[in-house]
Amino acid sequence: MKATLLTLLGILWPVTFLVEIDQLPLNQIQIIGSHNSYKQAIEPALFQTLKKADSSLANHIDYSHLSLEDQLNMGLLNLEIDIYADSQGGKYSHPKGLDWAKQTAPYDPKEEMKEPGFKVFHIQEIDFRSHCLTFKNCLQTLKSWSDTHKGHYPIFITINTKDETINKPGFTVPEKFTAEVFDQLDKVLVETLGRDKLLIPDDIRGNHKTLEEAVKKKNWPKVQKAKGKFIFILDETGAKRASYIQNHSSLKGRILFTNSDADTPEAAILIKNNPERDFAEIQKLVKQGYIVRTRADSDTEEARHNDYSHFTKAQQSGAQIITTDYYVPSTHFKSDYQISFKDKKYIRVNSVKP
Repeated sequence: MKATLLTLLGILWPVTFLVEIDQLPLNQIQIIGSHNSYKQAIEPALFQTLKKADSSLANHIDYSHLSLEDQLNMGLLNLEIDIYADSQGGKYSHPKGLDWAKQTAPYDPKEEMKEPGFKVFHIQEIDFRSHCLTFKNCLQTLKSWSDTHKGHYPIFITINTKDETINKPGFTVPEKFTAEVFDQLDKVLVETLGRDKLLIPDDIRGNHKTLEEAVKKKNWPKVQKAKGKFIFILDETGAKRASYIQNHSSLKGRILFTNSDADTPEAAILIKNNPERDFAEIQKLVKQGYIVRTRADSDTEEARHNDYSHFTKAQQSGAQIITTDYYVPSTHFKSDYQISFKDKKYIRVNSVKP
């Protein structure tokens, strides 16, 4: 009888866990996702060239990821995508690194990079291998996965809009992200994914005066209501954030949430990447009702030293989104470092409550 009861409990526990998660507001869970989720490995010949030029930089970008589908199939619930504007097309169709290190693997055989639209890669010329070369292709991948996994947990996607100039010979100068370029970003999100798959600031604000007021008055939907949705976050501050907010106070009519300062009309999802340094601040923000993203590791450092201190602090801080480059161990250097919650889960009930 005892063995039968234990077996029954073992069957029922996952169901109970899922029901509990479903009934929680979106800001009362904690999830794990990946950083620079699209990134493929730099080919050995180019990597060795980079290492000779700058060994520290080379070590920091010496990582790669599984395909977006494989990450989602594992249960990761946050992805990060870097995009570059390319209004005319072809701006990044032939990275210089192909020539600098005599690359042999085919690059862009379908010539997608020649088409106008946002492109996806890490650093122009040197770190350009991506599971999806264009942002539209990334979104099509996400939509296809979502369509075949109906009722999936909500997925957070952080967007970095890259337009920094690298002042070295041969490096392409990116286009700047203006309010008009951000309009195009919103447009491609809605047109490719469909409005029904998006949870946007307007949905959270409801009848509240500002988005920030809605967050503090506990207007996040329950996980069950947010299932099947994608939540996009603009990971930018300063001029780029201001351009996105321009003429859209409290993010009215915008698709992405912004990494806005607490106690401002647009504040809802904030990014605090150092859970040790920012520990007290993260806990305070979570208790106020905000969603916070932080990182378990960066620049390959924690993985190289098998250091879980940042991950431990990230969990304890209550940050709802924790990103890592190591949901599986590194294939680039020897390390057992691997990030997940207990029992290889990537979602759990948050221990810090608003």
